This record gives sequence, C-alpha cells and structure tokens, in this order.
Amino acid sequence: MGMPMGRRTFMGASAGLAAGLALSTGAEPAPARIGVIGTGNRGTHLLSILVNLPEVEIRAVCDLKPEAAQLAAEMVEKSSGKKPTMYTAGELDYQNLLARDDIDAVIIATYWQWHTRMAVDAMKHGKYAGVEVPAALTFEECQSLVDTYEQTKVPCMMLENWSFRRDNLALLNMKRKGLFGDIVHVHCAHSHNCIDHWFFDPEGNIRWGGEFLVNRNCDQYPTHSQGPVLSWMDINCGDAYATISSVATESRAINAYFARKFGPDHPSAKRTYKQGDIVTSTIRTQNGKTLIINYDMQLPRPYDNRWMLQGLLGVYSEDRESVYVEGRSPKYHEWEPFAPYQQEFDHAYWKSMSEKELAMGHGGTDVVELKLFLKAVREKTQTPIDVYDSATMSSIIPLSEASIAQGSKPIECPDYTKGAWKTRKPAFALDV
Repeated sequence: MGMPMGRRTFMGASAGLAAGLALSTGAEPAPARIGVIGTGNRGTHLLSILVNLPEVEIRAVCDLKPEAAQLAAEMVEKSSGKKPTMYTAGELDYQNLLARDDIDAVIIATYWQWHTRMAVDAMKHGKYAGVEVPAALTFEECQSLVDTYEQTKVPCMMLENWSFRRDNLALLNMKRKGLFGDIVHVHCAHSHNCIDHWFFDPEGNIRWGGEFLVNRNCDQYPTHSQGPVLSWMDINCGDAYATISSVATESRAINAYFARKFGPDHPSAKRTYKQGDIVTSTIRTQNGKTLIINYDMQLPRPYDNRWMLQGLLGVYSEDRESVYVEGRSPKYHEWEPFAPYQQEFDHAYWKSMSEKELAMGHGGTDVVELKLFLKAVREKTQTPIDVYDSATMSSIIPLSEASIAQGSKPIECPDYTKGAWKTRKPAFALDV
C-alpha cells in the first residue's frame, strides 16, 4: 500500500523531462506477460499504471470479488482492446492463473495474510513475483520466501515503492559520492493516522487491517520506513542487522477515537486491542551502526516518514527539508535547503520522467518501481529489490513482536544471506 507524498518529494520535478523513462538499452525484449492477483484499491491503482506502459501485456486478473475482477478486466480491455481472463472461483483460483504457460510474472496486491503463500506459489510455477508490502508476516514466512527463491532461482520482489522516491534516490547518490562520510545512524518512521480509512471504514466498521490491531502488538507496517534505509546503510551488502530491541506504548488511541466520534458505547470504543499506539525499535548492525524505526499509525497526525541520515561528515533531515555537509555547507552548523542537492544529485531514473508519468502513482514513484520490475521480467534478470531485502524488511514485524513480548529484550536478527552480506556488493539503483 502506498501513502501520500509531501511536496518535498517532487522538488524540481519539472526539470529534465523527456518522452519517457529510459531504463533499458539495446534491442527491446518482448513485453512482459502479467497476471494481477488482487484487484482492490491497491491492485487497481497498480493496474491503472500498468495499462499505460507499452512493455506489458495483462493476460489475467484474479480477485475474490467477481465485480472487482470485472472492473479490472474492463480497465485492461479499454486500454488494449483485449479482455484478460478472470479468476474469481474462490480463494485458491489464483493457482489456476499461476499454472498458465503464457504468463511471465504476477503482481500480488491481496490481503497481507496471502502475500507469502501466493509469492511462494508464483516462484514454484516459474513466475516472477511482485508482491505488495509487507512480503511476509512471520519468521516462517520470511524464511519460506528465501528458501523458495534459492530452490527455484525465480526472483521475488517486494513492491516497496518508497525505495524509489526521488528524494531518497538523490540521497543515495549523495551517500555513494561520500558527501555524508561513513553513515553511523539513521532514523525513520511510518507516521500516518489510518484509523478512519484503512483499519476501519468511515462508519466505524472494522476492516481486514483492523484485525491485526486486535491480535498483534508489533511494528505492523515497517517497510515504507525502511525502504530507502537499506541502501543508505548497505544492509545485506556490506552490513547486516544484528539485534533489535522494541518497546510499545499502551493502546489508547483507537478506543479514544471511537469514544470521541461514535460515543463510549460503540463496539470499537470498548474493544481490547493488543497493538500499542507507538512502537519504537532500535537496531544495531553488525558494523556497529544504529537504526531507529517508529510505527505510529493510530494517533491524530499528518503523514510523515521522519527520515534522518547521520554520517561522519554531514546530516540530512526530512522534517527540515535540509542538509548540513561539513566543508560544503556555507555556514558553520547551519542547515541549508535540500532542494539544490536533489537537483544536483537527481538519479537517472527520474531525469527522463514525462509529465504523464509524473502524474501517475505517487508522483511517478510507482511508475519507476513497476518499470524496473518489468525490465527485470523481460530481460530475465534479478529484480531491483531482491528476496533477501524483502525478507529483511518484513522480518521487523515478528522481530518487534518478539522483543515487545519479552519486555523489550534484544532479539537476534535473522541473516537471510547466510553471511554473504560480508562480500555482496551494492546493486540497488546504481546510477548510470
């Protein structure tokens, strides 16, 4: 699921526009043949981008609700003139889609609890899996993704769109050019009040996402915050998570919201929720760096990611939209605007965006992500976010849950690369 983006993400977006997003060179391979599993809000949003891309053919759509699949099929037919096959015959009908030999990859945008199973099944059928966030919910699911990839060698990519934001990729370029020096600490968060539209509907009825608040106390949604952080900190390619300690506040915000809006006798005002209002996780890496991740999705607040990147030579603050770089910033210990840096270090992925692409999918972020996924499918190469990074980001859910349950005890983080992080080289978003 993608969240709204603030204006800072698109500073300088009008500069350097060209006809399209140039992500490949040489002879063009055949279009990627895609099936979309899950055609609700997020699935149809992704589909609305896919139908506008020339490098893709939508062969099939699948959803538990026939009316949702029908709307998706009509969207494809209106764009291409060809109606995709619909799969709507129950929870397991997606397996019939996967069994087809004329599909190269699937986009999975279903309820969270189906993500891992569908991605695993896709890999076993030889289909690239582009799975929405989070890719997994438990330790067992994270390991299952990795094991299946290593058995099949079919790539699996969690569709973490915030990894591809324009500002975050410019920061990655700055980091790789040494402006910040060695990174020693990062802070990130997913802060967005989702009570009245995601966890519950506007009338106060609990939605599928709200059930997780009843049953688990953890960082429920840690991937948007971590997305760009992995590349900033060279996680899984030079460093790795070592231990995590998580603490949660008590759960008050949801009951308070329903008591205010619907009265104290509303069922949701009286329901018991396991989920604390704010979860703070502190990670120490194998190389002695630290990372703080906040979950904050139940209290009144505007959207915020609170990214802060601290190196030996400088610092970036998303809150301030500012940087300070020792030896470069004009005034000693004074912030300067980030906008000129974003323009100077703009990533190649963004330099050729068209006006049409900038208007789609979180200001173009989803376009960049999907084009890169499709490029990997068409060229039969590794996806930009691989299964190891997908599992690492998703593992914060069960890791934070385990630490909270044990009184914030430090928990050892799984190493899905089996030590290969020591020699793996950075591969994500290498600029050209």
